Amino acid sequence: MAHCNQRSPTSASNNEVNLGPSANPHARPTDFDFLAVIGKGTFGKVLLAKLKADNKFYAVKMLQKKIILKKKEQKNIMAERNVLLKSLKHPFLVRLHYSFQTQEKLYFVLDYVNGGELFFHLQRERCFTEPRARFYTAEVANAIGYLHSLNIVYRDLKPENILLDSQGHVVLTDFGLCKEGIEPEGTTSTFCGTPEYLAPEVLRKEPYDRTVDWWCLGAVLYEMIYSLPPFYSRDVAEMYDGILHKPLPLPPGKSEAVCSLLVGLLQKDQHRRIGAIADFLEIKNHTFFSPINWDDLYHRRITPPYNPNVCCPLRFSWSTSKTTGGTLRCTNSVSLTSRQPLCLLKYLVHNRCPQ
Repeated sequence: MAHCNQRSPTSASNNEVNLGPSANPHARPTDFDFLAVIGKGTFGKVLLAKLKADNKFYAVKMLQKKIILKKKEQKNIMAERNVLLKSLKHPFLVRLHYSFQTQEKLYFVLDYVNGGELFFHLQRERCFTEPRARFYTAEVANAIGYLHSLNIVYRDLKPENILLDSQGHVVLTDFGLCKEGIEPEGTTSTFCGTPEYLAPEVLRKEPYDRTVDWWCLGAVLYEMIYSLPPFYSRDVAEMYDGILHKPLPLPPGKSEAVCSLLVGLLQKDQHRRIGAIADFLEIKNHTFFSPINWDDLYHRRITPPYNPNVCCPLRFSWSTSKTTGGTLRCTNSVSLTSRQPLCLLKYLVHNRCPQ
């Protein structure tokens, strides 16, 4: 995970955590009405909350300090905190409004994004049209390019970490596996990610660079077009063998442009992969994105191809919360199995097929 020259994340004397410039020393849990658990994991919960002062809705990530320290997972938690605390400002990244703490807990007050995981929409619709897939891929690529400009590699791009807002624009979330300080020529070697989306160089346990994110983008685009990730198999060993050695399957019926982009992004040699030389600029200039006006895209002037039609913050019919262990019991709710991240040789594979 991230290794930075900074103060120790906790103080032994009073259990205080350095929350940096995002800290709001006046904030308290009692400022909020906590309405529902929308995510649950090892270290805490994500809660839908309404701020009493303005009646606005937020997603509040609440983490147990004691469990974080006991599990020796400070690196993962603090990596996410470090990225959030950079005050990221991008239309397609979840925004941290502020953070605060009590003696036992950390609180991160984030945008509440209620249009559902891209994973849910893929499960429901099996695959997307090329124009719809192009729109989502362009917005995600824009966000990844922004992170790269800050020397941050995302490392866990997958449909579960891509949310849709109430209008249908993407919002990238969950920075727990981000790696900071990776300059254009820099590499890292931590074995982490999610099995279906692991790049060949990660599987080979070789040093990898920013292009690992472009492989993942290709895998997500492939899934949007063909319903399953490339090389997907219920047998994890067979899937890894495909990622490492087999040619990319491209069933007929898709445009030459999207196939060209998939071949470029899912290039097994990271040095020949699209994005290896000029990073995001190479992605932008690919012919698949020729219909995209990138300035309009960044400023959200392009109407999304799908509107989630979210009429009430308390409707959770899109949730796939099993990834985080949460359970939502609301009108018309569904329960789907999401995929877990794989980090430090924890092989957790959740098999699923489109419904």
